[in-house]
Amino acid sequence: MKRFSPAAVCAFIVATVFVAVSARAGADEAPYQQQKNIVYGETDGVGLVMDVFVPTAKKNGLAVVDVASGGWSSDRGKINDHKRAQMFDILCGRGYVVFAVRPGSSSKFSVPEMVDHLKLAIRWVKAHADEYGIDPDRLAMTGASAGGHLTCLTCATPEDAVPDAKDPLKRYDTRVKVAVAFFPPTDFLDYGGRKFKIGSGSRIGRMIGRLLFSDGLEGKSEEEIQAQLKKVSPARLVTSDFPPILLIHGDADLLVPLQQSKKMLKVLQDAGVEAKLIIKPGGGHPWPTIHEEVAVAADWIDEHLGVKPAAEEAASKTEPAAAAN
Repeated sequence: MKRFSPAAVCAFIVATVFVAVSARAGADEAPYQQQKNIVYGETDGVGLVMDVFVPTAKKNGLAVVDVASGGWSSDRGKINDHKRAQMFDILCGRGYVVFAVRPGSSSKFSVPEMVDHLKLAIRWVKAHADEYGIDPDRLAMTGASAGGHLTCLTCATPEDAVPDAKDPLKRYDTRVKVAVAFFPPTDFLDYGGRKFKIGSGSRIGRMIGRLLFSDGLEGKSEEEIQAQLKKVSPARLVTSDFPPILLIHGDADLLVPLQQSKKMLKVLQDAGVEAKLIIKPGGGHPWPTIHEEVAVAADWIDEHLGVKPAAEEAASKTEPAAAAN
């Protein structure tokens, strides 16, 4: 089993990830209009925001929730990273409205709080479905690295709608129909064959402590820490209720072991969930041609949301005319 150095793990926690070198041609040619800093919620006086990417051409009536988080940080640079990976070009080019959600950063929020923010964002999207011309019952969700982890954790812990709730957003559930996760951490109790030695006196321990508990590790017992590690490990929480998911991971990733996606795949399949893992030969964290895998991810979303391929759609439109002749 390959070992990962403390330096690599530390870099994983603090790194800004998902930086791709493939750039799109130019902003003037973008197949979308970008709405910046749309407020979807508030917590402790802090606004929670997302950017919305609306196709300039014909919309397909569907939407994707894109988790803009890397290293559990969700500054604007993460959205720019996704732009460089052609996430919005590809999805909006196919007619999807994309909601790039910023769930907050570990300097302020714990992972459970970030997941709560994502669930709030999903409810907000569903509540505003008519405004954006999308089907609230056919949402997709995607993320990379920390964003992939948060995607998996949100899918593993869905919340039902409360029809008579005083908060109108609570009247919507947090479920999505399909998901894609790029190189996600999935099990903090077995990370590439190793266990984290978490202690409040270590730098890595303090970092992970901020991910686990909003008030850090001080005063927490080892039992509490281990229990919380399990609660933020989606591979430990999978049930048959998990939506179909595509996992994409490079076999040369030094920050998130490929083992994390392999383990997630196994537990998903054991639970009877439709899941697939694509392994990118030589792929790091990420890789220069990741836009190619973004297109594959879009194919997966198309298939599971019932979107016909362009050629098939064109053929179906010509068939009635041919029959009339």
